[in-house]
Amino acid sequence: MAGGGTEAFPDLGKHCQYSGCHQLDFLPFKCQACLKVFCLEHKSCKSHECPKPEHNSRKVIICEICSTSIEVTGKEDQEKMILEKHGMSGDCDPRKKKKPTCPVRRCRETLTFSNRTVCKTCRLEVCLKHRFPADHACKQASSSAPAEARGGWKEKFLAAFSSRNGKDCGKSGRPSSPTIPSLKAY
Repeated sequence: MAGGGTEAFPDLGKHCQYSGCHQLDFLPFKCQACLKVFCLEHKSCKSHECPKPEHNSRKVIICEICSTSIEVTGKEDQEKMILEKHGMSGDCDPRKKKKPTCPVRRCRETLTFSNRTVCKTCRLEVCLKHRFPADHACKQASSSAPAEARGGWKEKFLAAFSSRNGKDCGKSGRPSSPTIPSLKAY
């Protein structure tokens, strides 16, 4: 009954080799571990109770000392041996386990891939909340900037406001209706 097909097409499809199923499947799956043919429902090693499920399995284990991920292919007894080998290799460093945090005072934000940035001025790695130089007390920006630029936004606003010399932006002698540019067709 392992063959397949119908009376008209005897070579089309195969019967599932899982005991109790034997469904005719026109797109059968071949298990890479036990080399038997199965239907869609029984194609995984777990669903057809494969005798060799670890044939091509891959698993990642995490070292509890340094949080390093190690890929393992094989049986569970090999995992312990691989972890011991990793511990003896010298690559296992407990200082690696601590996640970096934002260096800004009173900020305990853990720096991850998606919430960290590097300040373009002082090259300090900070969280996104402190990405602007004023938020993380940027040392290079405050020491190299002129005195008026070091001030807050209020000083900058007042400097810009005083530079207008009493001119009103809305009444600069222009016509009140906006000019419409002419369009040329090519």
